[in-house]
Amino acid sequence: MSKRNSNAAKSAARERLRLERERQAKRAKVRRQAIVAASIVAVLAIAGGVGYAVVQNSEPTKWEAAAEATVVAPANTSGKNGTTVLIGDSTSDNVVHLYEDPRCPACASFEQTVGETVDKGMEDGDYKLSFTIGTFLDGNLSGEGSKNALSALGAALNVSPEAFLDYKAALYSAKYHPSESTDEFAKDSYLIKVANTVDALKNNKKFQDAVEKGTYDAWAMRMSKSFDDAEGVKSTPTIKINDKTVTNPSSVADWEKALKDAGVTE
Repeated sequence: MSKRNSNAAKSAARERLRLERERQAKRAKVRRQAIVAASIVAVLAIAGGVGYAVVQNSEPTKWEAAAEATVVAPANTSGKNGTTVLIGDSTSDNVVHLYEDPRCPACASFEQTVGETVDKGMEDGDYKLSFTIGTFLDGNLSGEGSKNALSALGAALNVSPEAFLDYKAALYSAKYHPSESTDEFAKDSYLIKVANTVDALKNNKKFQDAVEKGTYDAWAMRMSKSFDDAEGVKSTPTIKINDKTVTNPSSVADWEKALKDAGVTE
């Protein structure tokens, strides 16, 4: 009796052990499956993230897209894509051509020193003023202020040539022209703040909308390309009088002499 009970107990113990092993094996299998599933999800998530990053990185930037977009040319322009900006009613063939970059400190210095005199000569009919504006400093210094300011200048030109000249003068002024190492012109709010110092642009909703919506971004990129393609232009400002490059004037007297030497004035 005792022997039979002992054998039965041993048999029962073996059965319990077998069942426990089966349960443990099943739990281990479930864990392995869960780990594999989680690993697959993680791999897919990583792959998806990499794929998304690749797609994102392959998408063009705002300005790359603008370079390929259809151009909306501002009023008061001419030529292909509106990249010819010629201001003045002079009956003479004299043309003063300025090549500038909005972030250029030397351009700001030129404007602050002789800008009013240059504009007055145009207004007096001594010559027409032509402008080709580049954005190479964005590449040299990093940023997008030159491109953004050029687009805003297009919006000002769409208002009137006078608004364009006054706005350009304001952007280059000692008060508002930033250090070239900063990128204040990349901010629409800053460009509008400067514009509010110009009578024709102050609280001008149409102008502000054009700045904020980038209406003239594509035009700015074509204008910048025109600058890049300009012959003999290696720095800013570059000044040409009747297609001949002249030394940048450091005073009104220098400017008047340059005009006289070019036969523009007596």
